[in-house]
Amino acid sequence: MPKLEHVNLVVEDIDPTLTLLGAAFPEWRLRGEGRDEWCGMARRWVHFGDDETYVTLNDFGEGPQRDLQSPTPGLAHIGFEVASIDLIIARLKTAGFEPTHSGTPHPHRRNVYYIDGAGLEFEFVEYQSDAPEERNLYV
Repeated sequence: MPKLEHVNLVVEDIDPTLTLLGAAFPEWRLRGEGRDEWCGMARRWVHFGDDETYVTLNDFGEGPQRDLQSPTPGLAHIGFEVASIDLIIARLKTAGFEPTHSGTPHPHRRNVYYIDGAGLEFEFVEYQSDAPEERNLYV
C-alpha cells in the first residue's frame, strides 16, 4: 500500500516553518540539514520528521509564498492526521500560534488550520471514526 514518505517544499525562510512543526510535533527531529547548490543557486535545506515521515524545506533566500487568498496555482496546505486536535491546539498556543480557522463541522472528524510565520498553511485533522465511509463522508 502506498504511503506518503515526505513533502519537499521551497520556502522563503525555513525557521518559521520549523517553529510551527516543532511545536506541533515535539517528537520530530532534524533528520538532516545542509547547504549546497541547486539549479545554479545556493540553498539551505533541512529534513524534519521521524524515521518514517518528514518534511523537506529548501531556502534559496528569495521569493514570496503563494497568496493563500488567491486562485494562483501552487500549494494550498499540508494536512496531518493527529490523535488529538486539542493537544495540537494547546501545543501551538503555547508556542504563540493561533488557528486561522476550523474546518466545517463534521460528525466524524475535527480539523483546524494554522499559518506559520512564513505564510505556509497546515491542517491538522482528528478522525473520530475508524470506518472509511464515515471518515470520508462529504457533507
